[in-house]
Amino acid sequence: MDQQLQQEGYFGEFGGSFVPPELQEVLSYLSEQFYKFRDDPDFKEELSYYLREYVGRENPLTYAERLTKAWGGPKIYLKREDLNHTGAHKINNAIGQILLAKRMGAKRIIAETGAGQHGVATATACAMFNMECVIYMGAEDTRRQALNVFRMELLGATVVPVHKGQGRLKDAVDEALGDLVRNYKNTFYLLGSAVGPHPFPTMVKHFQAIISEESKRQIIEKEGRLPDAVVACVGGGSNAIGAFAHYIDEPSVRLIGVEPDQAPTLTEGVPSIIHGFKCLVLLDEEGQPKKTYSIAAGLDYPGIGPEHSDLKVKGRAEYAAVSNEEVLEAFQELSRTEGIIPALESAHAVAYAKKLSSTMSKDQIIIVNLSGRGDKDVEQVYQMLK
Repeated sequence: MDQQLQQEGYFGEFGGSFVPPELQEVLSYLSEQFYKFRDDPDFKEELSYYLREYVGRENPLTYAERLTKAWGGPKIYLKREDLNHTGAHKINNAIGQILLAKRMGAKRIIAETGAGQHGVATATACAMFNMECVIYMGAEDTRRQALNVFRMELLGATVVPVHKGQGRLKDAVDEALGDLVRNYKNTFYLLGSAVGPHPFPTMVKHFQAIISEESKRQIIEKEGRLPDAVVACVGGGSNAIGAFAHYIDEPSVRLIGVEPDQAPTLTEGVPSIIHGFKCLVLLDEEGQPKKTYSIAAGLDYPGIGPEHSDLKVKGRAEYAAVSNEEVLEAFQELSRTEGIIPALESAHAVAYAKKLSSTMSKDQIIIVNLSGRGDKDVEQVYQMLK
């Protein structure tokens, strides 16, 4: 890819920055600071310190022996983002961005959250670095993820329920962007997914690429070769782009993103602009972003990261949808078989990996990115199964 084009935030035809002039000024400055610090030795050393000593990296690539045996196909390995501090991959990016915010002199941090994991990660990082923290969350999601709302408040964050629209992730992003426009002089928007106007998708990928950097090294140590497929759930796309990053230039590795069948952006979306960037979007008859639903609040978004849009259009990555029933079954099966309770988001990847394994041979390997743990979902699943 042309480096200059990528620096301006384009992945093929997708990405860019379609925002008001005053916000563009802020984003241009953010972009300049990101490119300045990301390769700075002191910044890298500090990031590495916190990822190791605070987040708990590197996390294991666990061979799921009993699951492999139960499915009767390829070897299944689980990349254990669920073992990070705060219980998901979101903390990787939150620590990276808060270190950038600190260098930029920001005192106030805002963020959006769906399942609450990014909100918790942001609130955690703000507590660690003594910064004011405001989290926007759809009112419907605050109900579904009440435990995470309490965790954020416990960590000192102000959680603002958003009642507009469906009261879900898209509406939380709308409010957070509005806040940034009003308060850009003293506020840093710590965006959690690989979406939004440039430089957010590039920044989030940079901080989440640690997932595949580790898994690639780990699988070669364990098996002496690369995997045949990497599978990850996709909502906005942060854990998946992190899990794919170091394999994109390895054509022998299939990259597979899994989304809810009630929010199949990559399966049915069309090119459009949402939240200041161009990507594949689910549109209704009026050409507006479609109402979406997922039992996993973190996957409930009508758009997708621009790089995922590009990978789909170019055929480098495959994207598939699974049903709620398949997800609930996978949630229970992984819990019973391996003693690992996955987040409902991650259970989408597990559900598709099961289908995929039936088409592969025993000498092949699948890495499933276990993006988070399921503590936050246990009560919701209990109610659904009851």
